[in-house]
Amino acid sequence: MAWRGNISKSLKELRILLCQSSPASASTRTFVEKNYKDLKTLNPKFPFLIRDCSGVQPQMWARYDMGVERCVNLDGMSESQILKSLEDLVKSGGATKA
Repeated sequence: MAWRGNISKSLKELRILLCQSSPASASTRTFVEKNYKDLKTLNPKFPFLIRDCSGVQPQMWARYDMGVERCVNLDGMSESQILKSLEDLVKSGGATKA
């Protein structure tokens, strides 16, 4: 998983929105609990922003150069699917789908 160390080279910021108590955000909470420390260790100066708000749908926002942003809805995803979505965001480098 070498891409984990390239997050700060591909993205400018990563925001994860979740609810502290809703079932829809359960796998997102687990993902953050299990992966944040490792990701932050590999990218120490990179801004990983975790935002919790009651009732919010779980989402992951990636910001790239020139203000380009992409969003992934995490509702209903497993922890491994969230990790794969993050990998896709990192590897895409902000390219839009044709």
